[in-house]
Amino acid sequence: MADNDVTGRQSGRTQRWAARLAIVAAVAAVVLPLVVAGLKSLLLAALALAGFAVSAAGLWWALSRRGPVRVLAVALAVAAQAAVIGLFVSVGLFWLVIVVLLLWAVMCFEGWAALTEGGGRTAPAEHRSPPPERPFLIMNPRSGGGKVGRFALKEKAEALGARVALLDPAHPRDVAALARDALADGADLLGVAGGDGTQALVAAVAADHGVPFMVISAGTRNHFALDLGLDRTDPATCLDALTDGVELRVDLGRVAGRTFVNNVSFGAYAEVVQSPAYRDDKLHTVLRMLPDVLTHHLGSRLTVRGAGVGIDGPQAVLVSNNPYSTNDPAGLGHRERLDTGLLGVLGIKVDNAVQAAELLRGRRSSGLTFATAREIVVDADTPEVEVGVDGEALRFPTPVHCVIRPQALRVRVPRHRPGVPRAHARLDWRRLRDLALGRG
Repeated sequence: MADNDVTGRQSGRTQRWAARLAIVAAVAAVVLPLVVAGLKSLLLAALALAGFAVSAAGLWWALSRRGPVRVLAVALAVAAQAAVIGLFVSVGLFWLVIVVLLLWAVMCFEGWAALTEGGGRTAPAEHRSPPPERPFLIMNPRSGGGKVGRFALKEKAEALGARVALLDPAHPRDVAALARDALADGADLLGVAGGDGTQALVAAVAADHGVPFMVISAGTRNHFALDLGLDRTDPATCLDALTDGVELRVDLGRVAGRTFVNNVSFGAYAEVVQSPAYRDDKLHTVLRMLPDVLTHHLGSRLTVRGAGVGIDGPQAVLVSNNPYSTNDPAGLGHRERLDTGLLGVLGIKVDNAVQAAELLRGRRSSGLTFATAREIVVDADTPEVEVGVDGEALRFPTPVHCVIRPQALRVRVPRHRPGVPRAHARLDWRRLRDLALGRG
């Protein structure tokens, strides 16, 4: 108890000093330009913002147009930034820009540190359970550039008593049927070393039969493993769950009756990846198709509906199994929790250069929609719509229903694991003031 009190006091002092440093950096970032350049600094700041807006508009034209217009738009975006840099250099204040940016960085990082409680990792509820007696693992030797072989996952798993089915790329197999057969043969745990698409198919079987599921981070991106707090650099550590593990209860998403563990995408991305040319020439396929997709000349015109959610004509929609962190751009890559019982919804609607420039406002932009719901219906003006399900290109009849299955999956993870990075807290200046004054 005494140790906890000491730790709590130390944490409180650290938060107070971080809050004070954040406030000092914020004040310095505002006052320093006024001291150095006077009121002229306000004019320079306005011109810099105008330059960013012009660049954003230029990028929109570059993505939504072809031929000479695209070339001119890229030139405009580059020229706007060059003009802003040249302006500050010409008046001898480019050093001030660098200093102010550093001060803003200190403000953000110290502010986030002060407002983040409980450390930098989340701690989801863990449930004790006995080790599995007959675990069955499915491994894809090609996944992640050959991680199964590179980390000797098959041999290590078998040494721990697991049965392993090694997929043969030359002879594709139905992994869901393989998992069901293993359960019929007495398996009491299912696991996958492979991509998130394969994870989802086997996770659905595990959830339907109420048996634990194990994730081995042997895929390319390993988004599901990241959000479970697993080690993505060494997938062999995931095997520790077989002998010293705990269970988490996490949600699963379903789209048109198919399970997904990460997200489902509609619109621009889903349209482009459906192209036969995409696999062989991604960049040129994107540049060729985006103008028609962004201007609604190609693909479906979407509508999104849910409790408190309504989006008409978005170019892109992402429906996720639990919402992604959105308090900072870096947070968009992960979900802090997988047990909220809610779908995350991100919609993007940009119809002109002005709206593209407005995206600089982030969450306050009218072109961005962030929401949560238990059920989402995506409709279109076509009988079918292209959908990306955990990275796999599919087509579904419209309307497409997305629902959440709260805590449907028992996931067995190692007791000792890196954990899920905690999302940055929103910079609440009133809260920072109270912390700095010792009131928090």
